[in-house]
Amino acid sequence: MKFFYAVSILAGTMIGAGLFALPYITTRVGMWVILFYFLIIGLISTAIHHFFGDLALKTEDNLRLPSFAEIHLGSWAKKLTTCTGIIGLSGSILAYIILGGEFLSGLFEPVFGGGAFEYSLLYWAVGAALIFFGIKAIEKIELLGILGFVMVLILILFRGWSEMDAGTLLQIGEGFEGDLFLPYGAILFSLWGAALIPEVEEKLTGEKEKLKWVAPAGVGFAILIYLFFIFSIVSITGTETSQEGILGLMGHMDNGVIGLALIFGILATFTSFITLGLTLKKILWYDLGFNEKISWGVVAFAPISAFLIGIDSYIHVISFVGAMLLAVDAILITVMYQKYKPAKYKIFTYPIICVFILGIIYNIIYNKDIIIGLL
Repeated sequence: MKFFYAVSILAGTMIGAGLFALPYITTRVGMWVILFYFLIIGLISTAIHHFFGDLALKTEDNLRLPSFAEIHLGSWAKKLTTCTGIIGLSGSILAYIILGGEFLSGLFEPVFGGGAFEYSLLYWAVGAALIFFGIKAIEKIELLGILGFVMVLILILFRGWSEMDAGTLLQIGEGFEGDLFLPYGAILFSLWGAALIPEVEEKLTGEKEKLKWVAPAGVGFAILIYLFFIFSIVSITGTETSQEGILGLMGHMDNGVIGLALIFGILATFTSFITLGLTLKKILWYDLGFNEKISWGVVAFAPISAFLIGIDSYIHVISFVGAMLLAVDAILITVMYQKYKPAKYKIFTYPIICVFILGIIYNIIYNKDIIIGLL
């Protein structure tokens, strides 16, 4: 059961905001491109999580990535991972706030009125309050959320079978001449749970030898859910697929099924919101030595402040976090791992580092106008 819960924590954190962007992105680039990205990024993500798990076994408990970086690379690495960790986790929480508001709005707006903005504030307020609880307060909810959402996907598949056209999956993206790198950041984001590896290691007390199997099990399970979700949504809505996936089903399925999908969508994103919020809180508290209440204050108010100033496109948020901030963390984890392995392992680690460096360079060039505007 410890192993089962450990996998559910890792997979449950991955299966969040990134999931809902994937059908829309698939319609932009085509199914074969998406499958290629899942193969490559899936293997790389599994490797990174394995690297970090190996490092976790060599490092004392109750520490997070910034302290790992300081111990294994030096103070400069701690400063860098502290910046990427705080911004990256805050960005991830922001994505959940945006998406959670859209789901709550789709569920309750017809009855109570209001808009996605107001429901995002409600979603944030409840989540910020629950971040006071520890990992044990949500691990079973995380598991139930995953199982519940899988059941809803099966229901969507069953109820929407008559409207499904599997051929649509092969036709979408035909003749596409746009950005073939569009899926990179979003898929990396959707397969990233390295921040939770120390939590997972602590969960496996007495059975830490099983940690090496958690990454492939968690990543593999997440990919299966993603492909199932893409097939279920895109084969029904085709080119009409909405950016968050579920709301595009309106007009194709009855309100009861859509309501269930929204409920479990809220649950799936909400548990990830809380889990990542707890992780960021512990980085500030354990690694940086902030007061617990101050740590919570940063976790609670940094993401909502970004939302209030107008950063409200969750696809842009997850793409930026994945392609830029998570890539930096992945490079540092790989460099740390190299220190404890023979030189022959560099034939595997160097290509991984090159992939992330190229991804960072591309995204700087692609988003240069936005970056210049911010500066």
